[in-house]
Amino acid sequence: QVIIGSGSWIIITKLVAETGGTAASAGYQIAFRNFVFFILPAWGLSNAAATLVGQNLGAKQFDRAEQSVWMTSKYSAVLMGLVTILLLALADPLIRIFTEDEAVAAYGIEGLRIIASGFIFYGISMVLSQALNGAGDTKTPTRINFLCFWIFQTPLAYVLVTKTDLNTAGAMVAIPLAHILLTCLAWYVFKQGKWRNVKV
Repeated sequence: QVIIGSGSWIIITKLVAETGGTAASAGYQIAFRNFVFFILPAWGLSNAAATLVGQNLGAKQFDRAEQSVWMTSKYSAVLMGLVTILLLALADPLIRIFTEDEAVAAYGIEGLRIIASGFIFYGISMVLSQALNGAGDTKTPTRINFLCFWIFQTPLAYVLVTKTDLNTAGAMVAIPLAHILLTCLAWYVFKQGKWRNVKV
């Protein structure tokens, strides 16, 4: 699952470098680094969800396992919502900590604000995916990741970059859109409840 996600980010990086040049590449890399830092709390919550699901399934507490995931999703959504507000408001000073180059800063600020728009979905999708992993159903989130990142995000990023006026920003726009789709699919699959019957 990690390889699938990381591989799609490599393609995004390549599109940015090819269409925006050095300034865009540097600016968006600063945005990416900020993204990785601010998403860490959601990683912690998603790992907690995996643990809670595994523990409760082991205790045959199926309803409690599901309730713990929905509760963790809510916490993650609220926390990532606060992060979204923070990054949208402070994108400029945050990016300028890392660069004094105006062109690089402009791309970084733009990229960070675009990425920040999807933080709530990042948080929820991470919790739901890890919940499935915690239940022992690792194949389903892997398939969902492949669909969202390689079948949807990568081609969409290419089209937005090369065929629209968004240009380089199109690569960034594809990221939150892919995670919205990921969240919807993960929510649907988890809601079906088949993870309750997975044998590990």
